[in-house]
Amino acid sequence: MRLAIDIATLVLLVVGCFFVFLGSFALVKLSSFFHRIHGPTKASTLGVGCILAASVLHRAIHGTGLHPRELLITVFLFLTAPVAAHLMSRAALSLMDRRPEAPCPGTEPEGHIRDDADERAEQRAREREQGRDDG
Repeated sequence: MRLAIDIATLVLLVVGCFFVFLGSFALVKLSSFFHRIHGPTKASTLGVGCILAASVLHRAIHGTGLHPRELLITVFLFLTAPVAAHLMSRAALSLMDRRPEAPCPGTEPEGHIRDDADERAEQRAREREQGRDDG
C-alpha cells in the first residue's frame, strides 16, 4: 500500500514539475503580454496544485497527518492566481493606446440567424410579388 502511495506522490510531483516548467517556459518564450500571462496563470497553478497535493498525500501517510497549511496554500493559490491575472490583463488593456482588434468582427450568431431569416422573408415577399404580377 505504501508503495502505491509513494508512486502516486512521485507521479504528482513529476506532473507538477512539468506544468511549472511549462508555465515558466511560456512566460519567457511567448510574444505579447496577453500570451505571456496565460501560461503561468494556467500551467503554473496546475503544477503547484499537483505539488501541494503530493505534499498533502506524503504528509498524510508518512508524516504527522493532515495539516491545514498545505490546504490553505492550495485554496489561496486557486483563489488569487486567476484574480491577479484578470486584474493585470485589465490594467494592460487600460494602458494601451488602442485596443486590439477582435479576432472575428462578425462572430454574433444571432446576427447570422437574423440575416438568414431576413433573406428568407425577402425571398417570400419577392415570390408573392411575382405571383401577383403573373396573376
